[in-house]
Amino acid sequence: MEQKQDLLIEIGTEELPPTALKRLSEAFGEGVSRQLAEHELSHGPISLFATPRRLALLVQDALPRQPDRETLRRGPALAAAFDATGQPTKAASGFARSCGVEVSDLAREETPKGVWLVYRQQVEGQPITALLPLLITHALEQLPIPKRMRWGSGDEAFVRPLHWVCVLVGHDTVPGQILGIEISNRSRGHRFHDPDSIVIESPETYVATLRSAHVEPSFEVRRERISAQVTELAASIRGHASMPEALLDEVAALCEWPVALLGRFDQRFLEVPPEVLIETMQKNQKYFPVFGLDGALQPYFITVSNIESREPELVRAGNERVIRPRFADAMFFWQQDRKRSLADRQPALAQVIFQHQLGSVLDKARRVGALARQIADELGDDADLAERAALLGKCDLVTLMVGEFASLQGIMGRYYAQHDGEDGCIVAAMEEQYLPRHAGDQLPQSPCGRALALADKLDSLIGIFSIGQRPTGVKDPYGLRRAAIGVLRIMIETPLPLDLKALLASAANGYGEGTKAAAAVDAVFEYMTDRLPGYYSDRGLGGDVVDAVLATGSAIPADIDRRVLAVGEFRRLDAAGALAAANKRIRNILKKAPGEAGANAIVAAALVEPAERRLAQRIETMQSMIEPLLAAKDYAGVLGTLAELRTDVDAFFAAVMVMADDPGLRANRIAILRGVATLFLTVADISRLQSPASTS
Repeated sequence: MEQKQDLLIEIGTEELPPTALKRLSEAFGEGVSRQLAEHELSHGPISLFATPRRLALLVQDALPRQPDRETLRRGPALAAAFDATGQPTKAASGFARSCGVEVSDLAREETPKGVWLVYRQQVEGQPITALLPLLITHALEQLPIPKRMRWGSGDEAFVRPLHWVCVLVGHDTVPGQILGIEISNRSRGHRFHDPDSIVIESPETYVATLRSAHVEPSFEVRRERISAQVTELAASIRGHASMPEALLDEVAALCEWPVALLGRFDQRFLEVPPEVLIETMQKNQKYFPVFGLDGALQPYFITVSNIESREPELVRAGNERVIRPRFADAMFFWQQDRKRSLADRQPALAQVIFQHQLGSVLDKARRVGALARQIADELGDDADLAERAALLGKCDLVTLMVGEFASLQGIMGRYYAQHDGEDGCIVAAMEEQYLPRHAGDQLPQSPCGRALALADKLDSLIGIFSIGQRPTGVKDPYGLRRAAIGVLRIMIETPLPLDLKALLASAANGYGEGTKAAAAVDAVFEYMTDRLPGYYSDRGLGGDVVDAVLATGSAIPADIDRRVLAVGEFRRLDAAGALAAANKRIRNILKKAPGEAGANAIVAAALVEPAERRLAQRIETMQSMIEPLLAAKDYAGVLGTLAELRTDVDAFFAAVMVMADDPGLRANRIAILRGVATLFLTVADISRLQSPASTS
């Protein structure tokens, strides 16, 4: 057997999209691995490499050729292959001809269904060098690239034009082309330090050869190097740098030979809110802001250059020169915006469209204001402050700062409201109205913030649903999934004793007559509660638990939460499975006897069997026992108490014929079962709980 060899594949391109580089590299590695497996080419570990101008991977111990294999083609049955004189029929001759042999060369195979003519052929495995061009092309074609570019006069397309392709198996260059580019054993070094092509002797020398040409091929090594350099520079001025994961990834994808430099900006720019300066540095310039030991932003930044300059001071000065006008613009916006209060900007919201069928942002602000007032009123908070927070909440959208930095809406509203001397509750609400922004994000803490966040999201949900634009598939242009989960989280995790369906109805009323808002209430409520199974699955609770609780008709998310947690605790009890099955049986019986499942009470005199007397007595006892627990909303206590019914319910079904011939007995026994079901329905319909086997 031929000795296994290492394989190197490098695709050289124009600069790749930095935010997609890591994902493309991982997908390329997975694609090549999948192609090798499909071609029966076993291999060892795969190392990934990615820089702005290349995707590469090194496959260890690749099988140099496919294993030989035997192919078997089955032809006609023996009975149909020869005539009465033993001569081949047309079926046999045609099969042999298709195999490229004579009939006499065909073999026979016995099976339970008879004897068949077959053709066995030994297929020699192809060498990996012959397979790689097509294999690599298939892997590149399957990369997650939304839009591909064409270049030159050919039909080839990729995320960026290709400039070189290097493919080696051991010391041998693989012959062929990839997307119109001839394969060679040459790569390219750093665009400025080593612009000429370089020879790669073998896969084992790839990393060392590129590093000698001022290219660090490993994405992770570059990332770690950047992090270490930035940390060291920040520490040199007794500070620490902000290094978000996404920014680190992007900067690592922008350079091949990272060199971090410390820059400085004018102290006067610190008068501008730090969020503005940080946004400018990170988003526009890909700089790392520096903070002092007290957590305050310092007049420094760290930039990462893609060159080892002989005059780093010039590189530093260039970056400082670039950031200065951006900060000057930000300071101008900050100074100009504060010359007018948020309240003075409110009329301008009439010119900003919320949704062309739903009116302006000013229309929305007025609707949200009325709903926020109602929410604050129900919670015992200051309704006037909540309404004013809503009326001012979107006014920062028409400021110069938010016009330039849209992601700072709410944040700038908080600064401007504070400058205007608004109440602290209103100030907090300006930013909190957008919370939570994502999974795991913090919730609004101020009363005004909670009321405004809820009202704003509920208004959007009702409005967008009313015009028939509910989310479909992956499309959710108005962020309604996030809004729905946000409302539920605020109501559940705060918690707030608010009726969701009633608030949706109030939100619909805000749109007035002549709209379809009122008709959207049920659809929005269902859409929102459909999010609950996913919310609770992250807490280890199954969808059947949520389903059991929602069957009670509760519309208060905080109350639903208490019930869900109680049912989750109940199902861990030994009696839970048996009682769930019993309740399912009870529900089925009640469904089959609708005419006898009315409001009739249990008639004590009609009780015959000891088991039914015992269960009837226990129902009466349990009703009085759970009343104080229900009043205290101690649902776990209710279910724990009702779990004691297991023995009596089991005994009832074992000894009593529910559907007795005697109408009186039958009606009385159905009343007993209805009494049991009613007790449990005070918390949840546990008949909907699935057995552990069906939920696994």
